[in-house]
Amino acid sequence: MRKTWIWLIGALAICGSAVLFVWDPAGGKASDSAYRLALVDRGDITASVRATGTLNPLTTVLVGSQLSGQVVEIMADYNTPVRQGQVVARLFSEQIRSRRDAARADLAQARAERDTKSAQIDKASAALQRSEALAADLAAQKDRARAQLEEAQRNFDRQTELLARAVGTQNTLDQTKTQLDIQKAALVSAEAQIASNRAEAAGLQADMALAKAGLSSAEAVILQREAKLRDVEIDLARTDIRSPVDGVVVKRDIDLGQTVAASLSAPTLFTIAQDLREIDIYANIDEADVGRIKPDQSVSFTVNAYPNRGFAGSVRLVRLSAQTVQNVVTYTAVIGVKNEDLALLPGMTANLQILTDERTNVLRVPNAALRFRPPLPRVSMRPAPAPSGPIEDRDERNKDTAPEGLVYTLDANGEPRPIRIQIGVTDGSFTEIVGGKLREGVAVIGGNAPRAGAPSDVGGTRTGTRPRAPRLF
Repeated sequence: MRKTWIWLIGALAICGSAVLFVWDPAGGKASDSAYRLALVDRGDITASVRATGTLNPLTTVLVGSQLSGQVVEIMADYNTPVRQGQVVARLFSEQIRSRRDAARADLAQARAERDTKSAQIDKASAALQRSEALAADLAAQKDRARAQLEEAQRNFDRQTELLARAVGTQNTLDQTKTQLDIQKAALVSAEAQIASNRAEAAGLQADMALAKAGLSSAEAVILQREAKLRDVEIDLARTDIRSPVDGVVVKRDIDLGQTVAASLSAPTLFTIAQDLREIDIYANIDEADVGRIKPDQSVSFTVNAYPNRGFAGSVRLVRLSAQTVQNVVTYTAVIGVKNEDLALLPGMTANLQILTDERTNVLRVPNAALRFRPPLPRVSMRPAPAPSGPIEDRDERNKDTAPEGLVYTLDANGEPRPIRIQIGVTDGSFTEIVGGKLREGVAVIGGNAPRAGAPSDVGGTRTGTRPRAPRLF
């Protein structure tokens, strides 16, 4: 019985193989196509670059302290909105206040000394004016003495002449001689007083110059002490740590009672993000795609915190500096985003799609057709006949500069035949046809037909084959 069953199974296997061979020696129906086909059609193409990036505040300000001291008050914490000039912390300031009071006292003393020097100048000026008035009076007295001397000299000459004529008397001559001597002495005295007045005036002028020099010195001391006072007041003002911008505190690095040491460098106390209603994304762009990124291009993106919500922005610039990590070169694109509802937070990861080009109602071919290459022995190298109808060129100006692509159609014998075309932008699934002998509705080969019989979808045209029987020889 066992041998009988073995023979029966063998006979059935031989009969089944024969039936399958008669049905399709190649393992399927002869009418089944060996290729998947897709149609050249018209549609929209949106070219884009995908990238990831990190959200960053438009401006991040590190608030530090230029003074060393103990933190005695903290008025801002994480997520606290702050305004420009608002006090966010205070340092211990009593010692600086004492220095300020001492500087104010020194300044008051210097101003008093300046007032003293100014009074001395006024006094010397008054004395000099009196000396000038006395000099004028002495000059007048000198003129009067000279006039009187001249009159005495004339009287003496007249009496001398009268006495010589025996008309006058000796007594009268002696009197006129006495008056002449008196007037000479008076003139000499007036000249001596004038000389003394000049010497006194010179001394007063020297006192005036000395007083003015003292005043200048006093004013210089005042300026010096005013500067010292301002320096102390600046230090006192620095004990109030203020926000330099409008924004929100994203980080606090100090605690109450902590001592801040600013001897070598200014320590960071707070990190403030300026106005998160506008935020930037720093996107890493591969060097192969950076040439397609231009300012003002539209950007759409999502973040993991809101997977079902889309956000939009625009490219602001592409930084010229490159980063190389493990031989991979990337550039940083800065993308500006409006964040009016403050949903986006610094540090989030953004999955970006940057719109680089867009075409509407253009002739297009599936990218699978551009990638398809049949086995060389089955390729017919006969030139493909030109299809009837007009050439579908989107823009004749781009025809000479567009890159070329190669697609295959089926000839009358069902063999692949190559056709050269000029191609434009691509969105990853379809590529624009800029020029070439392809028109809308032409079927192109998108790949080999699947053997599993599962339907495939190439370029919007759904094709399929039923499963082929296994080949037994």
